[in-house]
Amino acid sequence: MTIPMTRRTALAGALALAALPAAAEDAWPTAPLHVYVGFPAGSSPDTLTRIITEPLAERLGQPVVVENKPGAGGVIGVQQMLANAGDGHSFATTINGPLTTAARLMTSTGYDAATDIAPVTLIATSPLVLAVSARSDFTDLESFVAAAGAEPEALSYGSVGQGSGAHLTAELFADAAGASLLHIPFTSYAEVTTSIVGGEIDAGFMAPSAALPQVEAGRMRLLGITSAEPFAQAPDVPVLAGRAGLPEDFRAELWNAFIAPAGTAPAVIERLNSEIGEILAEPEVQEKLLAIGWQAAPGTPADLADRISADTAMWGAVIDRVEAKP
Repeated sequence: MTIPMTRRTALAGALALAALPAAAEDAWPTAPLHVYVGFPAGSSPDTLTRIITEPLAERLGQPVVVENKPGAGGVIGVQQMLANAGDGHSFATTINGPLTTAARLMTSTGYDAATDIAPVTLIATSPLVLAVSARSDFTDLESFVAAAGAEPEALSYGSVGQGSGAHLTAELFADAAGASLLHIPFTSYAEVTTSIVGGEIDAGFMAPSAALPQVEAGRMRLLGITSAEPFAQAPDVPVLAGRAGLPEDFRAELWNAFIAPAGTAPAVIERLNSEIGEILAEPEVQEKLLAIGWQAAPGTPADLADRISADTAMWGAVIDRVEAKP
């Protein structure tokens, strides 16, 4: 169930934050921070958040409470942050969907990512791998793309549903490769994996952490990875970019970011960005993130704003093409 959120509520919170006196900004934080996560405890976004917030609490001298508010693909977590915007201590971590595609895929999110959200920093990224059965005739990307382009929907792929990251990534890939693939939606990644391994579908885009055990067991083969550069968790898997006719700048990554309500004091944004950036530079933290399939990718608030804008445009174009299909 979504939390009712109006633009008036978000604006009131922003004005309250903007009205904080300079002395209050200097003393910040004056209370525990609440970081909202739109996914359940134990999920990958939740684990990632806790890896960051434990050392953040030590650096800030205040507890950082992780609040799990699962639902609507992460949107409820963002809504909850905005509902508490006026306290100056409410933030969120979120995957890209609530900031880039949710507004196109839902009737209403209750907020405008472009005006109601203040980017703090990108935390980490996670690419997907193009996986086929180890028994498949496709031994490389070139043979897969050639077969996919020979006849519309000659090859099938699985995802966990319409609008999911795997679905949109596959459609982005198909368009870049000049092909048309048949989408078979499932209810879980376990079903997708079973169907690929069993040869019921031809392929699927999966998280490296989910696919690699299947590769090690001799059940899957990986044809490429969607990141711009090789991924540390799967260093031997070649990037898709620039191969088999795909453009050199092809990239499709999931990402996780730390965000604040619009109107948060610039000094607070700068403090959080600096502290999280230093945390992400620690080798121990990078290893913990990599173990759950994420690669640390800190940057400036402007970098995150640019990423949100670019991905909103990129995935919006993919959604337009998907919706235009008969």
